[in-house]
Amino acid sequence: MMNSEAAIAHLNKEATIRPLLTAIEVPELIPSGRVYYDLLSSIVSQQLSVKVADVIFKRFISLFPDNYPHPRYVVAIESDTLRSVGLSGQKAEYLQNVAKFDIDNDLQNIDWDSMRDEEIISFLTQIKGVGKWTVQMLLMFTLSRPDIFPVDDLGIQQAMQRLFTIEELNPRLLKIRMTELSEPWKPWRTIACQYLWRWKDR
Repeated sequence: MMNSEAAIAHLNKEATIRPLLTAIEVPELIPSGRVYYDLLSSIVSQQLSVKVADVIFKRFISLFPDNYPHPRYVVAIESDTLRSVGLSGQKAEYLQNVAKFDIDNDLQNIDWDSMRDEEIISFLTQIKGVGKWTVQMLLMFTLSRPDIFPVDDLGIQQAMQRLFTIEELNPRLLKIRMTELSEPWKPWRTIACQYLWRWKDR
């Protein structure tokens, strides 16, 4: 679980990120714990603005009883119906893949606390349409894991390039450099990323 006071005390020791901690206010992360539901939401939001994704996801859940996409209903619904709410054919397929995986694995009753971050990434990326970045967002916002560093996230890349004046344009070398620079933030890199995202957006 996240401990913001301990995280801030630790991150304050690192001179480069310290100014962000005083200049920006970041709300406490409250984990939802809804692995299945949040996976569906993540797939809908891929490559869309927050506003558009929110509209489409609301249309999606309105297709189901009680506005909840029960796995058996998601699996059974016609692809044309899913596309009618603004989903691409590919996203419709991916949503049904998540539902099938939930039926087979009962995601809501898994003891996630007993699994390490990398185990969860390996487990959930078995689902076609669910990549490492998606699971890292789930680890951060759904399961409140404290030391997630999504090196592939464009926002984090842009923020670190600005913060550390990184001019390396080779993607592989950039990610290596980012990982090295994030080492002092362990074991609170999730919190550090919250500040980086907000700082970049300002």
